Amino acid sequence: MEADIQKRIDDWTKPPFNKETIDEIKELIKQENDKDLKDRFYTNLEFGTGGLRGIMGAGTNRINIYTVGMATQGLANYIRNKNKSDKGVVIACDSRNRSNEFAVEAASILAGNGIKVYLFEDITPTPICSFAIRHLGTASGIVITASHNPPEYNGYKVYWEDGGQVISPVDEEIIEEVKKIESISSIDKTDYNSAVKQGLIKIVGKDVIDVYTGKLEQTALRKKSDSDIKIVYSPLHGTGYKIIPELLNHFGFRNVSIVSEQARPDGNFPTVKYPNPEEKDAMQLGLDLAAELDADILMATDPDADRMGVGFKDNKGNYILINGNQIGTMLEYYLLSRMKEENKLPANAAIVKTIVTTELQREIAESFDCKIEDVLTGFKWIADKMKSYDNSGSNKFVFGGEESYGYLPVDFVRDKDAVSACYFFAEMADYLASRGTTLYEFLNRIYINYKLYLEDLHSLTLKGIDGMEQIKKIMSEFRKNPPAEFSGVDIIRIADINSLTAKDTKSGAESPVKDLPKSNVLQFFLSDGSKITMRPSGTEPKIKFYFSVNEKVNSGNIEEKTKELKEKIAHFKEDLVKKLDRI
Repeated sequence: MEADIQKRIDDWTKPPFNKETIDEIKELIKQENDKDLKDRFYTNLEFGTGGLRGIMGAGTNRINIYTVGMATQGLANYIRNKNKSDKGVVIACDSRNRSNEFAVEAASILAGNGIKVYLFEDITPTPICSFAIRHLGTASGIVITASHNPPEYNGYKVYWEDGGQVISPVDEEIIEEVKKIESISSIDKTDYNSAVKQGLIKIVGKDVIDVYTGKLEQTALRKKSDSDIKIVYSPLHGTGYKIIPELLNHFGFRNVSIVSEQARPDGNFPTVKYPNPEEKDAMQLGLDLAAELDADILMATDPDADRMGVGFKDNKGNYILINGNQIGTMLEYYLLSRMKEENKLPANAAIVKTIVTTELQREIAESFDCKIEDVLTGFKWIADKMKSYDNSGSNKFVFGGEESYGYLPVDFVRDKDAVSACYFFAEMADYLASRGTTLYEFLNRIYINYKLYLEDLHSLTLKGIDGMEQIKKIMSEFRKNPPAEFSGVDIIRIADINSLTAKDTKSGAESPVKDLPKSNVLQFFLSDGSKITMRPSGTEPKIKFYFSVNEKVNSGNIEEKTKELKEKIAHFKEDLVKKLDRI
């Protein structure tokens, strides 16, 4: 074992670390589990641009009360340096194991630094924390969550006063402060119960949610009344378990059935491999209940209720799950068409999407004379664009979304919001039912009016030190030696978002990529209108490959063309795998 790693291990086997931590490390030493020990201590868990995310456990490369504590002390120092202590910080957490413990730890440290804390009394969706930052006028916010990751993970997301996740320069400045905290002896912490009694930590909850609900009432395009549509909902053991059924009921959706096996918050997520509405396995219990009840919609949210998955019946009565691009497209088209119908569509309306989200949303926006802008992957960039609209008054945000099941149909939150998305999807289903049509027919109508777009994702998971090196190697090889084609279809243009340049493969001419910050992303544009994007994940040990294909369709050939486009994507994937095998 390298000397510096061994010293870290030794340090964690004695006070001031607590007995639980010491025992955990000593047990690994006793077992001679050098591989695990090295992975736990070879580096510090990186406080990146979004905060922390990692496997829970003892060690510098794990998420625990000490790594959370050091991150919080760094954030506290930054807030104090900016003279924003009085504004305070909102803290929320999801249903994961130890989330509440980490939230209380962060609250106690902030209070120990003289910073006011607003701590949610119950597990709370991420978008509600984003809303609370703006509503309460705080300097920052923290959400303890690892989103849809497996149960062994947890995380620590940091927000700034606009309600969005921190971006440059704030993120870099906070990171520098966190890096200065080299040991737990630098942490100033007060007693939690004493801080609550003194008012340094204020418990919030229903009061904030009531204001959020009121804002949603002002945005809704449907008058509050009873609806006959049947809804099946699953919180996937997470934070949506209470707020979403109550909110739907508030708006008149009385026929909401909860998937009982997944209704209780549980950080072990016992009914799923991954608590992710993108995964069919996670949605299966909901599909079964929907079929049993003949429901109009199935909706599910991930543990921190910022992502939403959807299912409904096709024209043959079979329940299907649609993907994030389709969900976002339906919400966008519904909002724009209904707002236009009600004469509520602003003249300066704007849509924001990420660079890997379907281009069908661009076609829709432009058909309504709406501005549409692309941003990097990650909802913080959509939030940043919203802030620029607020500051300039140039545009009115109407909808934002990303293909990874994140949508924002309201302008008073600054992160993806499955709470309001569930409401608006229910509103859309009710509206369509009142006019004798279905969600499936509505989606097909969009395809006929514009084009049939089909997207898919291929992820390669590469864990640990070796995995990180392999991901770097893949990106480097595709940059140095880009392919000329995918599955026989010529690549006509390559955009490198890291260098912000795009190259015409035939002429060799280069042009700048505008209005985007640098990011480790490559995009390949093909001669048939297809697009393939590759990027390492910012939150998981993965490299992701996004495929997008499209074709004009009519009412008689949608199924046939869908099959053809699926086969095209399958061929692209097969060719990609061959190219990866050669690296």
